[in-house]
Amino acid sequence: MTSSTGRKVTANIALTLDGHYNGPAGPADFGAIAPYVTTDVARDHMSRIWENATTAVLGRNNAEGFLGFWPSVAGNEDADPRDRGYAKWLVDTEKVVLSTTLTEAPWERARVVNAPAADVVTDLKATGEGEILVNSSASVIKPLLAADLIDRLYLLICPEITGGGRRLFDDGLPATKWTLTRQETGSLGETALIYDRVH
Repeated sequence: MTSSTGRKVTANIALTLDGHYNGPAGPADFGAIAPYVTTDVARDHMSRIWENATTAVLGRNNAEGFLGFWPSVAGNEDADPRDRGYAKWLVDTEKVVLSTTLTEAPWERARVVNAPAADVVTDLKATGEGEILVNSSASVIKPLLAADLIDRLYLLICPEITGGGRRLFDDGLPATKWTLTRQETGSLGETALIYDRVH
């Protein structure tokens, strides 16, 4: 058994009412989610996800998208301060990118790992301090849910039904119990939820 430092593993993702993280048109179909992620409730929620995190774990696609966009926000005086705070954190923090195709990370303070998500996170828990945030990467969150390695879920529920797309909670996950730690609803009907795993 690998020793553990007690580091918490947290995960952040936005979902539609019918549980999808993208729409029926594929991975880039965020039409049912995009209108809600820039609200005050969503931005405040985003500020909470990283305040105790010292490591970001990302899938390759998210890493390429996020790290192609957020660094420019960090230096943008006109950006929302909450967006700038998150952007600066993402640039400065340790990043672990899970990929079977990349051989080296083209970003600062990032390393590429080609290994199962559960193994990578178990190794991260064995050293260091601070929370390990799996940042919107469903390809990483799913195997961690399957291995019961997530301690906290940050969910933004968007009040739309897409009728298709990729679903986060697949059948066959281990039965687990969660407690609702925080709940906030915005003017568009979006709801920010924080669930902690009951052990």
